[in-house]
Amino acid sequence: MTVHQLNELLLIGSLVLLVAVVAVRLSSRSGLPSLLLYLGIGVAMGQDGIGNVAFDNAELTQVIGYGALVVILAEGGLGTKWKEIRPALPAATVLATVGVAVSVGITAAAAHYLVGLEWRQALLIGAVVSSTDAAAVFSVLRKVPLPSRVTGTLEAESGFNDAPVVILVVAFSTTGPVDSWYVLVGTIALELAIGAGIGLAVGLLGAYGLKRVALPASGLYPIAVMAIAVTAYAAGALAHGSGFLAVYLASVVLGNAKLPHQPANRGFAEGLGWIAQIGMFVLLGLLVTPHELLRDFWPAVAIGLALTAVARPVSVLLSLTPFRIPWQEQALMSWAGLRGAVPIILATIPMVSGIEGSRKVFNIVFVLVVVYTLVQGPTLPWLAKALRLGAGTEATDLGVESAPLERLRGHLLSLSIPDRSKMHGVEVAELRLPPGAAVTLVVRDGTSFVPSPTTVLRRGDELLVVATDPVRDAAERRLRAVGRGGKLAGWLGTGG
Repeated sequence: MTVHQLNELLLIGSLVLLVAVVAVRLSSRSGLPSLLLYLGIGVAMGQDGIGNVAFDNAELTQVIGYGALVVILAEGGLGTKWKEIRPALPAATVLATVGVAVSVGITAAAAHYLVGLEWRQALLIGAVVSSTDAAAVFSVLRKVPLPSRVTGTLEAESGFNDAPVVILVVAFSTTGPVDSWYVLVGTIALELAIGAGIGLAVGLLGAYGLKRVALPASGLYPIAVMAIAVTAYAAGALAHGSGFLAVYLASVVLGNAKLPHQPANRGFAEGLGWIAQIGMFVLLGLLVTPHELLRDFWPAVAIGLALTAVARPVSVLLSLTPFRIPWQEQALMSWAGLRGAVPIILATIPMVSGIEGSRKVFNIVFVLVVVYTLVQGPTLPWLAKALRLGAGTEATDLGVESAPLERLRGHLLSLSIPDRSKMHGVEVAELRLPPGAAVTLVVRDGTSFVPSPTTVLRRGDELLVVATDPVRDAAERRLRAVGRGGKLAGWLGTGG
């Protein structure tokens, strides 16, 4: 590649990113999932489009898609609150394993009997579309005020179910006979166990190291966090475990470990996540050939209808009924099984393996994802409101950022008081911070001042709190408790 070609490539890439950023703004205003706009950019640049770029490298798309999915899972894990997903872990685990098996069986049967596909192709489609997409779930659910149990279950499911689905798709994409069901179950269980163990170990070791090593620049912390998350994926994959589960669990540990500069870590990961989504969706749009989609449109709609109206609700019902989850929440989770780029990426696996009819499988999956994302995403807030599953007026948790002061043996905590925080109206003295911690500065309406004990805190205020090493955790717990429960939270304690 010459320097001139490199310059042209950089120019095209930067223009695509700028257009995609504008697409994010348009999608947020219109309520349409942004992935449709990114796919549209790729389709417009590709064959039959205004760019007429001929691109058919499924193997490259698969590799880049895997890399993007690692970044997206890391970003989702860093933003997942442990207190929300912990009660939902058993239900999410069953939904990501038993629920996937039920969904694969029903969807494959529909593809075989309704559309007339061969069993291998039908099983491939059933496996591919049974994975909910982490990027779609994380981006949509965090804009919809839902109960924490619903959000926690759906987020954990989207982080867990990629692993068993990838194993099934790879198994169905082999040129020889497919392994027996009990061999597949054993393989899935073993790879999940290995991935979970490595992910937790890497996350805990990484958090331990970052808490005790003061890096020379604050900008190095986000890079270190992402490097640890990617290490978890690589270690899990090399150990023949689930690298996707490993990176998600490691990121959840890191995101809840109270690391230095935590909001900056999440912001950096979120930016990388957006870039990964944009690149992945545009590349998938380039790979598709629009005129080939027309003959597979109605088969895709029929299979998608069976998936959305039958397979997903039945899998949710069978998986969640033992946990006594109300029918309203089950109905919402049935509709919120969002698909996105992950099924399209997985559809490239049989293409790379040279399975007969794999191009038809890819086209059906592409159309299915686009059509039903267009239907499900914008209607999810309406359904939540109809089922009366809004989050209500629950107090918003504080986002506390911590910066270590190594030589002073202390920490600088910074936080902003959200709109629904119960810290609004509380005097500084009523925070009752532990000895060794104090509010040193308040920024209000662009003006900073040193507060007195009687200063009343207001929503929108930004606070700087200095705490010594021994009381740093206690000070943060107390701040969060007051943010959730007000001045009487855990009377003279740190609960709430």
